[in-house]
Amino acid sequence: MAVPDLLHKAIQGFHLSLDEGLCLYTKASTSELMFAANLVCNKLHPDKKVTWLIDRNVNYTNVCVSGCQFCNFYRGANHKEAYITTIEQYKQKIDELFARGGNQLLFQGGMHPKLGLDFYTGLFRELKSLYPKLKLHALGPPEVVHISNLEGISYHETLVKLVEAGLDSLPGAGAEILSDRVRGIISRNKCSVRQWLDVMREAHKLKLTTSATMMFGHIETMEERIQHLVYIREVQDEKPENSAGFISFIPWPFQGEGTSLQKIHGIANSISGEEYVRLLAISRLMLPNVPNIQASWLTVGKDTAQLCLHAGANDFGSIMIEENVVSVAGANYKFDEVGIQRAIREAGFVPQLRNQQFQLLSYPRFE
Repeated sequence: MAVPDLLHKAIQGFHLSLDEGLCLYTKASTSELMFAANLVCNKLHPDKKVTWLIDRNVNYTNVCVSGCQFCNFYRGANHKEAYITTIEQYKQKIDELFARGGNQLLFQGGMHPKLGLDFYTGLFRELKSLYPKLKLHALGPPEVVHISNLEGISYHETLVKLVEAGLDSLPGAGAEILSDRVRGIISRNKCSVRQWLDVMREAHKLKLTTSATMMFGHIETMEERIQHLVYIREVQDEKPENSAGFISFIPWPFQGEGTSLQKIHGIANSISGEEYVRLLAISRLMLPNVPNIQASWLTVGKDTAQLCLHAGANDFGSIMIEENVVSVAGANYKFDEVGIQRAIREAGFVPQLRNQQFQLLSYPRFE
């Protein structure tokens, strides 16, 4: 397979096969990947706007039975540091969020062994009654599978009840690498590839907007990275026409500081800035049916994230008022409303505030 032919095929918007994607990923130069991905991005987003978001990552609990080897956040149910967030704590956090101009919680935590569907639906309803304008970008496929298993009901039934209680959109959390080989090593108690994808299929049937993610740079192969992208594209192809499906894709490198993967297996984050740019660019080329690609400034920093805006990314993500998971594994970058817009302008683009549905919003206070 000739690299120029494959680049031309991708630029035209045709689907690349696993073998074709792997060939491009391993043989094309970084400049070739960036150039082609930038052309694809410009076709989808010709206005030179780069979107960003104000939200807050709130963790409802840190108790989790998953035991993922890349996570420093979780605690056992009887651990002295285990917690379940109280309503008063939510109110303080949400008041601060609204004061900053945001209205969405990225609502995640752990797979708590004793928290069933009633806990989540009751909490969602209470939060929505207190804050009618609040948006809940909440849980993820592993949590949906976990709740479904606890209740003995289908993913569809679980999602319907969560939506009825106030769920607005479903994050692509817990994807890591969509390879059962990898998952059997790093997150063996978490949902399988098929289960993760099936939850997203059901969400799309319910017209629930979702995102997709990838955490890479640990034990996966390059082929498994590309297969991950193929899975995402295939599920997006299956979605009903009136459903947004995967509205965005966000890749980030494994953060290994103090994790079991590092301490036991000696695996650290070895992803360079260039390798991150390459992965993001191939993502743009492999996912012509996913409209938005986000650069993870939180895990790669400002300079690399800015470069990604010339390599297929059109979104800079959230200012992350609060983040407690990857930050305890080594991700320490920070942005506020002014800084994130400045970074976008420095890269040659126009910053544009958005919501989770990628509807554009005005925010003159910081423009």
